[in-house]
Amino acid sequence: EVQLVESGGGLVQAGGSLRLSCAASGFTVDDYAIGWFRQAPGKERDAVSCILLRDGTTYYEDSVEGRFTISRDNAKNTIYLQMNGLKPEDTAVYYCAADIGGGYLRSGASWYSYWGQGTQVTVSS
Repeated sequence: EVQLVESGGGLVQAGGSLRLSCAASGFTVDDYAIGWFRQAPGKERDAVSCILLRDGTTYYEDSVEGRFTISRDNAKNTIYLQMNGLKPEDTAVYYCAADIGGGYLRSGASWYSYWGQGTQVTVSS
């Protein structure tokens, strides 16, 4: 059974940092991507950052480039999203998701078949 479990959300002041974790299990293929998405109230769920586990290729949405870093720990089957310089507009529920069908990096949410339960990130001004 495929499972993705996020942790690490919380409340932080503007300019602060948080690290989100996504523990992945149950995958039977090696060539897949993990994406971090976020959804604010009344808005669509959009990709923040994605990583192709085969070769480490990454994607960052423009507004987080230079502030967020996606990384992986293969031994722990865990993908991290380090978020620095947080802004109030980063407030959202953050989800990790797995794309097991492509073998290459895709940022569209519709490509991702498996989703975690989400973790709330709130940035106060």
